Amino acid sequence: MAQTMTQQNSVSGQPDSNDLLSARRTLSTEIEGLTALSHSLNGEFVKAIEIIQAMKEKGRGRLIVAGIGKSGHVARKISATLASTATPSYYIHPGEASHGDLGMITEDDVIILLSYSGNNAELSDMIAYAGRFNIPLISMTGNPESPLAQHSNIALILPRIPEACPNGLAPTTSTTQMIALGDAIAIALLERTGLTAEQFRVWHPGGKLGQKLRKVSDMMVKGDDLPFVSSDTLMSDALITLSSKNLGSVIAVDDQGKLIGIVTDGDLKRHMGPDLLQKPVADIMTKGPRTITPDLLAVKALDIMVGSAASPITSLVVTNEDKTVVGLIRIQELLKAGLV
Repeated sequence: MAQTMTQQNSVSGQPDSNDLLSARRTLSTEIEGLTALSHSLNGEFVKAIEIIQAMKEKGRGRLIVAGIGKSGHVARKISATLASTATPSYYIHPGEASHGDLGMITEDDVIILLSYSGNNAELSDMIAYAGRFNIPLISMTGNPESPLAQHSNIALILPRIPEACPNGLAPTTSTTQMIALGDAIAIALLERTGLTAEQFRVWHPGGKLGQKLRKVSDMMVKGDDLPFVSSDTLMSDALITLSSKNLGSVIAVDDQGKLIGIVTDGDLKRHMGPDLLQKPVADIMTKGPRTITPDLLAVKALDIMVGSAASPITSLVVTNEDKTVVGLIRIQELLKAGLV
């Protein structure tokens, strides 16, 4: 089955290896499968979304996803994606369902069963259970004439595109279609819900994704740790505050705690001179510095800082809408958290 290396690599000008030719052929076949899937979507997909959305609005049901073999692995992934995007979901193994786990499924739930052939005997007990208790059943299959499709309330039919496997045996194109269709379901539901990035963080508190979804209020210095001074404070005293708070700056506020200005290391360098210590903060500070509100994502603060290439910013004053200072967020802490 080996093929001769006749195709030229557009980058190196050298012949591609058989491995590269195989990889590109696989991807082309799977892309064809996804394109056909996109074109095949119709009102049945919308009905499936409406059934699941109605379940969610009741606030009691879960979306049960199941499959056997490679479809089972895909079902686990789909269920995990749904659960992480605000659709309560979990995976049930059909074999375990036949031995007691059917009791985990309630009449408030919706079931999605995955089987490309739609003829898996292992799914029969779940199909019968759904029918007995009038539980909505959505199928994902490539065979509209199969028992699974015929006994489903909604049958999402996968276009019959050849598997990328040269023997037509290993599930490849079909499982790619299933994964993509599961993603389409999850995102359609997410967009119906209007899930925001801040709400998304509730399901992703750990890892780099969780860090990127943290708010400014989660990462800012606040309270007694803030280096407050008044505009008439002498720089000799301001430097003591700067040193004791160790944040690289002092924040000038009025009697109501509203922002007047900030003194940073850069301000000190620009005004360095023999009379610096006798000057008031008002003569040294930067008036109207860049600020950010505590409800924004921390990555927005990083964007502001690194986006000021002409005049680098290493910290931002955090204020409420009335300019009352509530915190200070520093680039060092953002970089430590991996927000890059």
